[in-house]
Amino acid sequence: MSGKLATIGKALLRRRVLDCSSEETRFARCLSTLDLIALGVGSTLGAGVYVLAGEVAREKAGPAIVLCFLIAALSSMLAGLCYAEFGARVPKTGSAYMYSYVTVGELWAFITGWNLILSYVIGTASVARAWSSTFDNLVEQKISGFFKVAMAMKVPGNVLAQYPDLFALILILLLTGLLAFGVNESALVNKIFTGINLVVLGFVIISGFVKGDTANWHLTQDDFERFHNQSNSTESMNVEKDFGVGGFAPFGLKGVLSGAATCFYAFVGFDCIATTSEEAKNPMRSIPIGIVASLLICFFAYFGVSAALTMMMPYYQLNTQSPLPEAFSYVGWAPARYIVAVGSLCALSTSLLGSMFPMPRVIYAMAEDGLLFRGLSRMNVRTKTPLLATIVSGIVAALMAFLFDLAALVDLMSIGTLLAYSLVAISVLILRYQPGSLGCSGQGSSSQTEKLVELVDGEKVPVSHADSGDEDSVEAAAPLQRCYTAKLLFVPSHSSPTDISGTIVYITTAVISVLITILCVVLAATLPQILAGEPVIVTLCVVLVLLCAVCVVIIWRQPQSKEALTFKVPLLPWLPIFSVFVNVYLMMQLDLSTWCRFAVWMVLGFAIYFCYGLWHSSEATRYSPEKNNKHPIYRAAQDDSDTEGGSSL
Repeated sequence: MSGKLATIGKALLRRRVLDCSSEETRFARCLSTLDLIALGVGSTLGAGVYVLAGEVAREKAGPAIVLCFLIAALSSMLAGLCYAEFGARVPKTGSAYMYSYVTVGELWAFITGWNLILSYVIGTASVARAWSSTFDNLVEQKISGFFKVAMAMKVPGNVLAQYPDLFALILILLLTGLLAFGVNESALVNKIFTGINLVVLGFVIISGFVKGDTANWHLTQDDFERFHNQSNSTESMNVEKDFGVGGFAPFGLKGVLSGAATCFYAFVGFDCIATTSEEAKNPMRSIPIGIVASLLICFFAYFGVSAALTMMMPYYQLNTQSPLPEAFSYVGWAPARYIVAVGSLCALSTSLLGSMFPMPRVIYAMAEDGLLFRGLSRMNVRTKTPLLATIVSGIVAALMAFLFDLAALVDLMSIGTLLAYSLVAISVLILRYQPGSLGCSGQGSSSQTEKLVELVDGEKVPVSHADSGDEDSVEAAAPLQRCYTAKLLFVPSHSSPTDISGTIVYITTAVISVLITILCVVLAATLPQILAGEPVIVTLCVVLVLLCAVCVVIIWRQPQSKEALTFKVPLLPWLPIFSVFVNVYLMMQLDLSTWCRFAVWMVLGFAIYFCYGLWHSSEATRYSPEKNNKHPIYRAAQDDSDTEGGSSL
């Protein structure tokens, strides 16, 4: 019995062996760097830019919303840099699912992929309903009015929507057909709508700076009282809630940080670029550029729109539902609302395409690895798209948009996205301190890769030239036959990674991940007591922070890999660890009902994995516990001729 449990335990942690020796792919390599940037911008810069700025400025930050977007952009850039490095390392489709699989094992990879699927399905359905609602508002609610009368769905519990959204259903099915038809056509449509969206946002920003007044960034309580008296409002004046203290940051630092947490989700979506690894012409170059460039473009768009909006109109007068049309009416440009409406529909269209594009590719990657039903990995020979995965995921999302009220499910998107961000950051941290190579950095280029051979437990194993650039690296290639000592935690035995240093980083990263999770739970549950200075809680937080600091120092002292990559995350180990902290803290802000729904989804996922995926995994057929112990992470793809040729070394 114990032997079976041990076997299952090893199977749960088995890692994906990457074979990048050939550039063959079942996808069509047709996406340029510009296509990837447009995909990232379109997916990230959704309708939130037309609504979110007004909501956060009105209720949380005032004109300091520009700082909210700056903080949120910096936090998102941490995750973006981690994705960019993996894009340079692993030119395979699957995004965070694949990155987790090659680093932390099969179970975590399945959890990541399963939750990404949920995020994309809910995201697709909710954006489709938002598109339908926006169009309905343009025609003065005639569509919703008709369906509420003709096809009302009155079901107790508010599980179903008030009426079936036929418009959203048709929209998703049309885009599903577009995606199934070919990636080139999808990329062209996305570039057109993204271009229109950016032009409209440029108009909004320029208009705001022309018609705006910087005096709206320095409002006083007298201005608010004058507005309240002129509005003839019957409601009592609540200065603290509606106005704050005035000035640039009327709600103080707390309001800025609260607004930044909300604005963080405005930058979600760039990760769809990482699913295009097998469709990009030059993935190791274009994916890092695409991710970083799309985040920068989105930041400047959000920053510019929020600055223009708060200069055009006092923050306490902003309409949280449609701030830009109201702001243009305030400055006497009411017809501009139609331009804003066009931009909003284009933004929703690109956001919808950005949610639908990566969904079938993650499903395809999981099905190809055997973790989901293999039939879902079927490809269309002519269009070179994952046809069955595209159709199935599109139908599921269309039915959800057609029938369900998604307001209560939207927070589930956050769990999947933040979990993926965290695991990618952890994976980057682990891989940078491991010996050997994934075998992808010199893909297809004999001039970049020179195979060496090391002897591991009597077996010849190729080693990447990237770690053999000097005498130290060649010496480090041989496994050190010495026992672990506590001294190695702070004083490594070598300047290049070894099996021992790689294992130390692997274990320390697991420990600090647990410590960060506990710290975030404490912060989320007891923040008022911490601010009040309660000794027990404060002491606990200090101890957890100190333990995290010790772990960071241990990781920092270990030697990093010298492998040459087109992009590397700077400031290791600090940036990935801080990214994990931000992501986990935001996850802990979600309410209990969201976590309960998440638990139900995971029970369904584990049922599929343990009944099907665990036994049909592709790694199960080639997994060998003895061979897997060569390195903590890496197993290079072996080539008999290389090994034999290197025996003379």
